[in-house]
Amino acid sequence: MPRVVSYSCLAVLAILVINSPLFAQGNRSYPPELPGSQTEVYKTIGKTKLSLWIFTPLDHRPSDSRPAIVFFFGGGWQNGSPGQFEQQCRYLASRGMVAITADYRVGSRHGAKVVDCVRDAKSAIRYVRTNAARLGIDPEKIAAGGGSAGGHLAACCGTLNRFDEPAEDKAISSRPNALVLFNPPLQFAPSDRDPIDSPRWKQLIERMGETPGELSPADHVTKDIPPTLILIGTKDLLIDGNREFAKRMRAAQCRCDLVEYPGQEHGFFNFGRAQNTYYRQTVIAMDKFLESIGYLNGPPKYAN
Repeated sequence: MPRVVSYSCLAVLAILVINSPLFAQGNRSYPPELPGSQTEVYKTIGKTKLSLWIFTPLDHRPSDSRPAIVFFFGGGWQNGSPGQFEQQCRYLASRGMVAITADYRVGSRHGAKVVDCVRDAKSAIRYVRTNAARLGIDPEKIAAGGGSAGGHLAACCGTLNRFDEPAEDKAISSRPNALVLFNPPLQFAPSDRDPIDSPRWKQLIERMGETPGELSPADHVTKDIPPTLILIGTKDLLIDGNREFAKRMRAAQCRCDLVEYPGQEHGFFNFGRAQNTYYRQTVIAMDKFLESIGYLNGPPKYAN
């Protein structure tokens, strides 16, 4: 346990690191131009309109009832673009799913706190489920995915019972039916190095807009958390929090597949890095996981 808590607090540093251009691979323009996708506004806050970019299979019809996934981009809850998951969306649409990449409020553009990002992610899942029949989606097969901060938001949708927008219809669940998480921060806890009264811990509270433990997915694992896939490098500062989340999921008898990539650091999975070696490997792992829970049929398109 001490090792887990120590690295959990290092998430504070990692959150700042992932704003670096080192991790800005793939389509990071904002707002993104994603040819072939359908754009819909899922939420309006004041003058801010938040959109979804929806990729569908070539033979898709509104009368279909297909599995879907909603991706949330990374960027430390400060920046980033829905374009980050363009290629994963195109791949999954080619495999028969409705694949969606979502915008949400961030610190640099909207002055948002992390709790605001969580509210937006929950709104996106609820919007997709509310409009499932019109979009040709099975409302009981909606996955949430994301990278880094976006993975945290997806995990929050799957674990937290709070932070839904008050005006939304709570009879329609904002909880996804599965999770696909790329190197997410999953645990926030003080440690001997960063006690609860330390400047860095106070900085994290200010950034989050809520007590960190309330936004810590590992601290909200119960027996009804959806099946989860986690993809992370062994040199990622967030790995111990990921391992702790997986441990708690298994203790609660929930499925959690933790796939570790030796020697890889944060952001290793992004399209455009390392000649796309790990992009392809993680897409294959995602495909196999989704096939195992009945979201896809047949072998992955990419060869191992």
